[in-house]
Amino acid sequence: MSSLKAIFFDQDGVIIDTEKDGHRVAFNEAFKAFGFDFQWDVEQYHQLLQVAGGKERMKHFFHVEGLFSDLSKSEEDRFIKDLHKKKTEIFISLIASGELPLRPGIKRIMKEAMAKGLKLGVCTTANERSANAIARGMLHEIQFEFILAGEVVSKKKPDPEIYLLALQKSGLEPQQCIVVEDSRTGILAAKAAGLRVVATTNVYTEREDLSDADIILTTLGDPGSEKGILKKGDNNRLEFDGVLHVDQLMRYFSI
Repeated sequence: MSSLKAIFFDQDGVIIDTEKDGHRVAFNEAFKAFGFDFQWDVEQYHQLLQVAGGKERMKHFFHVEGLFSDLSKSEEDRFIKDLHKKKTEIFISLIASGELPLRPGIKRIMKEAMAKGLKLGVCTTANERSANAIARGMLHEIQFEFILAGEVVSKKKPDPEIYLLALQKSGLEPQQCIVVEDSRTGILAAKAAGLRVVATTNVYTEREDLSDADIILTTLGDPGSEKGILKKGDNNRLEFDGVLHVDQLMRYFSI
C-alpha cells in the first residue's frame, strides 16, 4: 500500500509560470514607479533567480551594481521593504487580472489529491500576500492544510527549513510526502529535508541541473490540452502518457 499522505507545492514556476511575465514585470514596474531607469531583461532575471527571495534579489543586484552605498543598513532595509511592497501590489494586480494562468495540470492534480484524502501545502519564498492571492484566490476550491510563505522561515531555499516546517505542520514523515518543485534550489531544499521530488520545468529552470529530483517532467499535463514529456523517471513503473495522476505517484512511491 502506498505511504503517500501529502503533496507540498512550490508556487512560482510550479503553480503559475510567474517568473518571466509576472515577478520580472512587477519588479520592472516598481523600479519605474520609484524613478529608476534600469530594467531586468529575461536573461538577467534568470541569473538573479539564483538568489532566493525578492528582497534578497534586489539587495544583491543593488550591491553588485554599487547602488545606494551611501545608505546605512537600516536605511537600505527600509528602502528595499518599500520597493518590494510596491512590487507586490503590482504583482497581485497581475494575478487579479487573470493574465497569468495556472500551469497545466496543477488544479487537476490538487483535486485528485483531495479526493484521495491527501494533505496539501504550499511552500514558497514568495511574499505572503502574493501566495494567498493565488492559493486563496485562483485556487479557492482547493483545501490547503497550510500556506508557508514570506518570512515564515529565517533561511530560504536551498536551506531545508521551509520543508522541515512543512513536515512539522503536517505531522508526517518525509517518506510520506512528495514535493513538486521547478528549480535546483527548491529541489536541494526538499532533498535536504529527506523528501521525494517531482520537478516540472519552465522557460528558466529547463536549463538548470534538476537531476536530484526523482521525476522530471516538462509539465504535469492535462487531458485534451498540453501534455508533458518525461525527462527523468522509470516509465515502466510510472506509466506516464503525458498526463501525471496522483494514482501514478502513489504507486511509484509506494513501499
